[in-house]
Amino acid sequence: MSGTLGTAATSPRAVFGSGWNPRLVLSLVSIALVLEIVSLSSTMAAVAMMPIGEHFQTDQVAWVTTAYLLAAAVACPLAGKLADIHGKRKVFLICMAIAAVGALMSAAAPNFLVLVIGRGLFGVLIACMFLGFSLMRDVFPPNTLALAVSIAAGGMGLMTIPAPFITGVLVDAWGFRSLFWFLLISLAVLAPLVMLTTPESPVRNNARLDYLGGALLGGGLAAILAGISFGPSWGWTDGGTLLLILGGFALIAIWVPIALRTTDPIVDLRFFRHGPMLRICLSAGLAYGTISLYATLIPMMCMTPSALGLGYGFGVDAKGVGLLQIPMGVGSVVAGIAVGRILRTKFPTLTLAGGAALMLVASVVTSFWHVGKVEVLFGILLFGLGMGATTASIPNLVIASVPPSVQASMSSMVQASQTLIASVLPVIAFAVLNSNVATVVGGYGFYTDGSFGIAYLISAASSLLAIVVVLSLHRRRKAIAEQVAADSASDTADREPVTAA
Repeated sequence: MSGTLGTAATSPRAVFGSGWNPRLVLSLVSIALVLEIVSLSSTMAAVAMMPIGEHFQTDQVAWVTTAYLLAAAVACPLAGKLADIHGKRKVFLICMAIAAVGALMSAAAPNFLVLVIGRGLFGVLIACMFLGFSLMRDVFPPNTLALAVSIAAGGMGLMTIPAPFITGVLVDAWGFRSLFWFLLISLAVLAPLVMLTTPESPVRNNARLDYLGGALLGGGLAAILAGISFGPSWGWTDGGTLLLILGGFALIAIWVPIALRTTDPIVDLRFFRHGPMLRICLSAGLAYGTISLYATLIPMMCMTPSALGLGYGFGVDAKGVGLLQIPMGVGSVVAGIAVGRILRTKFPTLTLAGGAALMLVASVVTSFWHVGKVEVLFGILLFGLGMGATTASIPNLVIASVPPSVQASMSSMVQASQTLIASVLPVIAFAVLNSNVATVVGGYGFYTDGSFGIAYLISAASSLLAIVVVLSLHRRRKAIAEQVAADSASDTADREPVTAA
């Protein structure tokens, strides 16, 4: 397999000098803000579901989120491979452009179908999460990389603070369409900033694009996610649900042997057979599943009217939820910065395990003590610290465990695993909740206190599994680092230099 890595790959960060400078800071800010848009868009879409359903008179508003996740599951492996071949900044900007088109379609949608298609196109932006971290790995100076990645990842927790307020103001003043206009304008402003401040990665892998593998893997992931999304409403034994889920697994089963025989597969499974990638995907997916579930449960619990006497709930509105989540955002940012400093001397498995442990404790605390705001705020703060440490550690772990030449494609599989597991855990939790409805008010069911406790324990169990998996990686940290160094040296010897764009 020929490629163009060479000298640039051994010291690609030289394009930014040896330390912090104004251009590097602006590059970090622009990439971090794109990641913030990913976080903000999820919150905005969740708040906008009810007005969207009322406007288009549809009960299929779940597709606003489903289309977003489906597109991300398909786009991430393709974007990762294309980035390895053509350059990470180029694909990063292309994903931003596709997402901008999606935001425009959703903002101007004449019907619900067009809005859903727009949401699907916007889901491509999720690929920018791993592309941004991989790009930073290639062009940031080594003494700034861990802190920069941690700030970009941990800073995503900041959106838990202003998101409900921004969303409330926009929807109240101009309707749900204003949310998509806001996202479009944000991307239009950030794209030139990324282009002007961030150089292209010099790392290349001149492989061909595996179209068949992309279709099989993307189609399989999409079918599984669709089955999981519609399972609760269609029924888990419904023929359509089973066809989607089993059909998705069948497509992936067909793809695996083809990928192992293909010279340049969409994802190189050799890294899963002999390297740490399988455990990285599992630990990252379980950790993000915890985040997804806990972040879904907290607003529901806090917005439940206390007058119902269910043993939980404060009856707050969306802005009230934003106030309660301030400790989560603050804790996430603080932990992200702390991880950046810790990783100067420690392997990322240690901080990932620590972050998952904090989320485990927070989930248990919230499960058993959620009557008063003080204990809930304490649990939220602990969770924010764990979330910040986790989100900062995962991209750093991928960077430390994967050779530069396949950094983007391997990161794409980590992102895909996060999307899949993050969509599965809420389904499991809601199966418990929907089986334990305490009362129905205005057609809306409120759940028993015990079922909420179990839902938080599911979150804790996911964190525990993540800790077990990541500790198995921690024991092999030296071997992993040595293998990456050897692979990188081998790539450098085999490839010709390339000049960064």
